[in-house]
Amino acid sequence: MTPTAPDTVRVLGVPLARLTIEEAVDRALAGGLVLAPSGPGLCDIARDPGYRAALLESDMNLTDSGLVILWYAARHREMLPRTSGLGFLQSLLQRPELKQDGATFWVMPSASSMERNLEWLRDQGLPVTRDDCYVAPVYPRRGVVEDETLLRILDHRRPGHVFVCVGSGPQEKLGVYLRRRLTFGPGIHCIGAAIGFLSGDQVVIPRWADRLMLGWLIRCIDDPKRYVPRYARAARLAYFLARYGAESPPVTSR
Repeated sequence: MTPTAPDTVRVLGVPLARLTIEEAVDRALAGGLVLAPSGPGLCDIARDPGYRAALLESDMNLTDSGLVILWYAARHREMLPRTSGLGFLQSLLQRPELKQDGATFWVMPSASSMERNLEWLRDQGLPVTRDDCYVAPVYPRRGVVEDETLLRILDHRRPGHVFVCVGSGPQEKLGVYLRRRLTFGPGIHCIGAAIGFLSGDQVVIPRWADRLMLGWLIRCIDDPKRYVPRYARAARLAYFLARYGAESPPVTSR
């Protein structure tokens, strides 16, 4: 059974859990949908109703965005616990419940990512095989995200925890689709690229950099053409935070 809702603060209308990493992991072990809205992801909250709906329907939204934490501290004189998707994943995978056969199922972004991530997971003592993985199709960034094939596989296998690693935007909508449609209640953890930071499928982000909220900088240095434009969009998030604060920005088509 999913525990009662955690203590939250509202930012742009989204309830963010006021929890440490260990507290968040304890709750996640009981099941439910866990999302980690990033700064670039939150920039889409006004123009992607499906993404907004997923954040509002999830059982727990982690405080992943460093910009949101700094804004909240400046405005409310309170530093929220930083519970990044990366830190959450690292801690969750240490729990013995996840080291049982068939305990986890992984939705991977590509076959090559699956192979590298599988090797890393096995090194961590998780008995994960290719049968515990699903290479996702390219889901649309905008609009509805559904996957009947994945739904059937999960209903057949019934893992305790499903990890969705396909990236911000589509993964949140896929997560809420699974939460609504599955005939059982696993933990559904939308952790995006976090496993790639650990396995080496993407640039490795050290623990110290994650704690200091500098993961974005390491990604920009490693691949500036891809990530500098993405994180430059944080200017839009800063505008939203300054204008709307705890309230939801109006939906716009732009």
